[in-house]
Amino acid sequence: MPNRDVSLLILDVINPFDFPAAGKLRARALRMAPRLARLKRRIKSAGGSCVYVNDNFGLWQSNFRELLARVQETPGAELANRLAPEEDDRFVLKPRNSGFFQTPLELLLQHLGAKRVIVTGIAAESCVLATALDAHIRELDCHVPGDCTESVSEARKHAALQVLAAARIGTGASAGLTA
Repeated sequence: MPNRDVSLLILDVINPFDFPAAGKLRARALRMAPRLARLKRRIKSAGGSCVYVNDNFGLWQSNFRELLARVQETPGAELANRLAPEEDDRFVLKPRNSGFFQTPLELLLQHLGAKRVIVTGIAAESCVLATALDAHIRELDCHVPGDCTESVSEARKHAALQVLAAARIGTGASAGLTA
């Protein structure tokens, strides 16, 4: 029986990587991409949903499809192509770190019937951390698989996962997660 109460949130993987330390983060994100793609397939095949939550990079007149097209001409194209959204995936553009801050994400998750969210993507110490804590505050069952999130360094990623674990948010590997 499909489990429609799970939503996979994929943060900021549609990214031009045009900032300081972008090379390090991009390399680490490319190594993470196959694990995240496998998790996405498992969640969706079990009936869960997928929501891409992405920075709008200050482009207030953009939409997700325009952002995806623009990234195709940047160093971020390879990651965007490896984790390309599918027709039935949803999209939320965010102005700040948390996917919940001044976005329709909470309403979308309610519409989808999501009671459990799996927060993935980049960067663990900023957008992933803020979004997961906001999900937890909203009393959603939240999990952040450590092997499906990345940072510019292992130390930053580890520190973020420690904060999440202290908040009683699951941070184990993605292998056992399904919808």
